[in-house]
Amino acid sequence: MDVRLDGKTALITGGSKGLGLAIAQEFAASGADVAILARDPGTLAEAKQNILAGAPGRKVAAISCDVSQAAPLQRAYDQAMTELGKIDILVNNAGQSMAKPFETVTDADWQGDFDLKLFAAIRLARLVFPQMRERHWGRIINVLNIGAKAPGPRSVPTSVSRAAGLALTKVLANEGAPHGILVNALHVGIIVSDQIVRRHRAEGTNASLEEYIRKAGENVPLGRMGRAEEFAAIATFLASDQGGYIAGASINVDGGRSPIW
Repeated sequence: MDVRLDGKTALITGGSKGLGLAIAQEFAASGADVAILARDPGTLAEAKQNILAGAPGRKVAAISCDVSQAAPLQRAYDQAMTELGKIDILVNNAGQSMAKPFETVTDADWQGDFDLKLFAAIRLARLVFPQMRERHWGRIINVLNIGAKAPGPRSVPTSVSRAAGLALTKVLANEGAPHGILVNALHVGIIVSDQIVRRHRAEGTNASLEEYIRKAGENVPLGRMGRAEEFAAIATFLASDQGGYIAGASINVDGGRSPIW
């Protein structure tokens, strides 16, 4: 199956590294123009070059933005519209895991997590909905984690903000489907990404990164961690016309790790 996104444009938050970058690369290679949002201009510039290397001739807007704040997010959206002209596909991917025992999580922790992971998605969806409805075509993909369905101990605030993101997905799917706007969620298990690299460094283990990744994958039914490219392939399918009858889905991309499907 040749999955194509020719003529489409996509905005991807957290698009300079990890899953966001992999999705941007796959979208561009499939024919889409892309806008990637992240905070660090240097990392964004490097990501833009990596995307263009695999998809020469595509438009790539690299926009520095703190998506947890309303005003910068509006400016970033306006810039993306100026550079690309429209947004057909929105991927809400910003945020990294914050998992602590409940009693240690402060009000500031809760607010920061919800601003980054939930309110950014709310605000961007509100911005893109009118134009998608006008064209009767749109895709919104909310990148969540498997804790949104099966939260464990010491998993807040991320598991709660991601569960809210799942509820948002269902609301938007029901409201968007009559207008050709398909909204779905992809749930991350454990995937090799920059977050894993940072976690390996933070834990100070004597194991090499390769050994750390191998051991982390042993508890996955498939016996390994996932690859960002595998996650990006599912996102690309959902964003394409081939995914045109999928709305309100909550898909685990986790090698079978989640106890809830």
